[in-house]
Amino acid sequence: MALVLDGEIAAVCFRHGNFDQAAKSYEKVCALYAGEGWQELLADVLPNLAECQKMLNDQAGYLSSCIRLLSLDKSLFLNKEREAFQAELVRLAHSELKDPVPLDVSSLITFSGIPGPPLVLCDGDPGTLSVTVWSGFPNDMTLDSVSLTLMATFNADVGAKAVRSTTAVLKPGRNTITLSLLPPKPGSYVLGVLTGQIGQLRFRSHSFSKGGPADSDDFMSYEKPTRPILKVFKPRALVDLAAAISSPLLINEIQWAGIVVRPIDYLLKGAILHIDTGPGLSIEKSFVIEMESCANLSQSEPDTPNSSGSQNGSPTAYKQLEQLTLEDGKINFPDWASDVDSVIWIPICAKSDSLPRGSSSVSPQRPNMVDGMRTIALNLEFGASHNQTFERTIAVHFSDPFHVSSRVIDRCNEGTLLLQVILQSQVQATLTVYDAWLELQDGFVHAGRADGRPTLVSFPLAVSPTSKGGIIFNISLGRTIGKDENGAEKPESILNIRYGISGARTSGAHPPVAMEYSGSDSARKDLTFRSVLVLQRPVLDPCMAVGFLPLPSVDLRVGQLVPMKWRVEILKDMEDKEISKHNGEVLYEVNANPENWMIAGRKRGYIPLSKKQGSRIVISVLCVPLVAGYVRPPQLGLPNVDESDISCNPPGPHLVCIMPPALSSSFCIPV
Repeated sequence: MALVLDGEIAAVCFRHGNFDQAAKSYEKVCALYAGEGWQELLADVLPNLAECQKMLNDQAGYLSSCIRLLSLDKSLFLNKEREAFQAELVRLAHSELKDPVPLDVSSLITFSGIPGPPLVLCDGDPGTLSVTVWSGFPNDMTLDSVSLTLMATFNADVGAKAVRSTTAVLKPGRNTITLSLLPPKPGSYVLGVLTGQIGQLRFRSHSFSKGGPADSDDFMSYEKPTRPILKVFKPRALVDLAAAISSPLLINEIQWAGIVVRPIDYLLKGAILHIDTGPGLSIEKSFVIEMESCANLSQSEPDTPNSSGSQNGSPTAYKQLEQLTLEDGKINFPDWASDVDSVIWIPICAKSDSLPRGSSSVSPQRPNMVDGMRTIALNLEFGASHNQTFERTIAVHFSDPFHVSSRVIDRCNEGTLLLQVILQSQVQATLTVYDAWLELQDGFVHAGRADGRPTLVSFPLAVSPTSKGGIIFNISLGRTIGKDENGAEKPESILNIRYGISGARTSGAHPPVAMEYSGSDSARKDLTFRSVLVLQRPVLDPCMAVGFLPLPSVDLRVGQLVPMKWRVEILKDMEDKEISKHNGEVLYEVNANPENWMIAGRKRGYIPLSKKQGSRIVISVLCVPLVAGYVRPPQLGLPNVDESDISCNPPGPHLVCIMPPALSSSFCIPV
């Protein structure tokens, strides 16, 4: 009854020109009708409220009523009436309003993002963002400007970022507008608020779309939930830094390490490169740093690094190598290197105090790649305000020039041995051996030349990349004890090689920086390489033999006790050898993988064994196989005996076959 009374009072006041009182009563009635969703009743009284606001010069209220009239169901008003409401809205927007009027047009204009791949943006690379906008106006609506707010989902502390566009014309139904987008920080974003301006009228829309499906123009069908519509990835790479070569450089020598700088559609004018070497690597500050273009690099000869490039007329082709200085660990790029690929050559030296160890051809040893790795940390500052940084750590591989292995090729009748030392190149350069001599360990003497020089070889000996060369020494067993410089016994032999190297820094190892421009051969400075070479006696003159006795003829099965037997025999008198420290007994130890075997017997203990030639004993240990298949059997070791005195004859099997356990009748179920 009160609602009906308010409506009657509003109608009477409206007919008698009391627009102020009529507007107050109509507002109550319209609020109740709108809250209950009675659009037909609202369509009867809302035009009267708008007329009252117009007569009272209530511009904000009149504009709001026009929006509400346009938002009602299209069937409640004729199309001409709705066009009149829009015309009033545009007229007032472009009239001289006292103050700009903010207006919520979410019921008429809604928006959402267009599905698509995430944008990949970076500073200096503006992108575009397409947004789908649904317009409920009956005619085209020209917007002076449109802005969209992006809200970050990854960090609540990051404020909203506004994206603006130029003039946009919204047609009735579905529209697609494109906004210029400056790259925000990497992360996910959702559409916040869409705002626009028509003259003095400012309006805003919801942060979600009330639009229908993507192929529908019915923007009032249902609401879509808010969702991330924009993902900004990490900025694209504006520059790339990489090692110029991957083949190894010489260790303990000054070498050129190249760093390739590639700008990617970005100027590096005024760039500054910070260089920090890792442990075991240092920059030789007594030499300058060189920088050249990649075009110049492809035309340069290995022995003339200062030669100019090709003569094709391009700016980089004839650009000569430029020398730079390192100040406080950084270098400044020249202007010509801002837009071309270039290489920075840094004189560095990798230090290693340990001598490389050779291996035997019987048990070859692969060089350890990790020991020769060194790192260089790079930090490039560039951009107009040096606000761009690019960090990368590159690995540089260093290696010894040779890998040394040895083998006995002949045992002569007079008791001498022909020892072949094999030199294998480990670098991409030609190595020339000018001289070599061998310092023998205790128990060996030179049978040929007393100075330790090789026989049956002619110097110089050239070793090309990844190839091998051999040197033969004539030695014999003896009691002469080798002494080092301090007079102490030498437990290992030392191979000394005097050599030279011929290579290019663009390929890998090359002559050290200080020797590159030495000139003629008369002024040649040779390099020295030293390697530890352990001469083992087992293949020459073994003292003990350990043999693996045959296994039982029956099949080995999981869970079955198996006796493992080894025979230990003294091949010659060992009075001068200390093989026991426990009352004349020898310590033995059985090693087995606990996942494959269980040692049921005693796996470590002492056995009585005389040092006289011909003494022998059999060690037997009970073992239980735990898994089926081909497994490695247990191994017998003598911890107190030097490996150089032991010969395995015959050698133990590499693998033995273990059968699955036999079926048990206790698990059978009668039929």
